[in-house]
Amino acid sequence: MSSTSNLLASFDLHGLKLGNRVVMAPMTRARAGVARLPNRLMAEYYAQRSSAGLIISEATSISEQGNGWNESPGIYTEEMVAAWKLVTAAVHAKGGKIFLQLWHCGRASHSSFHDGKPAVAPSPVRLNADYIATPEGKAATETPRSLEIDEIPAVVDDYRSAALRAQAAGFDGVEVHAANGYLPDQFLQSKTNHRTDAYGGSIERRYRFLHEIVHAICEVLPSGRVGVRLSPNGSFNDMGSPDFREQFTYVAEQLNPFGLAYLHVMDGLGFGFHELGEPMTLSDFRKVFNGPLIGNCGYTQASAEAAIAAGHADLIAFGRSFISNPDLVERFRQHMPLSPDADMADWYSPTGAKGYTDFPELASA
Repeated sequence: MSSTSNLLASFDLHGLKLGNRVVMAPMTRARAGVARLPNRLMAEYYAQRSSAGLIISEATSISEQGNGWNESPGIYTEEMVAAWKLVTAAVHAKGGKIFLQLWHCGRASHSSFHDGKPAVAPSPVRLNADYIATPEGKAATETPRSLEIDEIPAVVDDYRSAALRAQAAGFDGVEVHAANGYLPDQFLQSKTNHRTDAYGGSIERRYRFLHEIVHAICEVLPSGRVGVRLSPNGSFNDMGSPDFREQFTYVAEQLNPFGLAYLHVMDGLGFGFHELGEPMTLSDFRKVFNGPLIGNCGYTQASAEAAIAAGHADLIAFGRSFISNPDLVERFRQHMPLSPDADMADWYSPTGAKGYTDFPELASA
């Protein structure tokens, strides 16, 4: 395989045939409305990008308790399952493959999402941020409530149920969002997990919550249809722990025996770096995780080719470039220039088609 064809070569993801190694990264786009229901506009958006070898959907709440972002979709009712079928059918009609990313915001939420009750987290550690966007506008962050130990099994069961609903909605698999300062990441990191019970106090116990989630999902879906996303270097949502290298090395070691679809690592630093040590690299994870690795954050076509050629990654996820280039794979194939990055104001804004499905493809560029 030549160095120029690695990224566009096919890949067998535990029996799921991917047409190339380009992954569309999960990106919250806030077009699901206040009812959190996927719609035809969202189906068009994903279908436009279905030439990716694999699409990972935007983060999707597993429960009402997990909500923390305006107009993001959910997967906790049968109505949501039916709505997501519009998306999966549109992607599959174009030959695409799509996983659903399972999300619980934890402390990165606000009481206004929860009928005035505080958000939950492993520990009452307030997110240090200027504000949080709520249904009522910008508001100060709040101190979350610690999940009681006897509440945790119900949250784990919410992940299991969400995975089953994703399967019913036609998704090819699911990804556990254990990155970017959301609930599983909050349990993993010593900065946000100050518990002294079975779910905190050591590297091993901080991993327990994620282990239980993955184990529960793998009881109802084949493990080769379950991915996990980690962000060891990230500072987003006020994250970053001094023992991050030891923690995330252990996490990858423990996830390895599951035979997961992949481990999705945000190894790039473009989404924020906590600067608490040398950043972890894909090669660090390759030493302890034998399954497929997805690299993410700031990759270009050239750097993606290099990472795959060096054996550091099997697939590479692209985010921002997929927003403004629905035909990103074809542009890579033809070595054509990419459209400029979309205006950040359009990334998460509920502006309908504007900045969402109105980007030109090569034939009409």
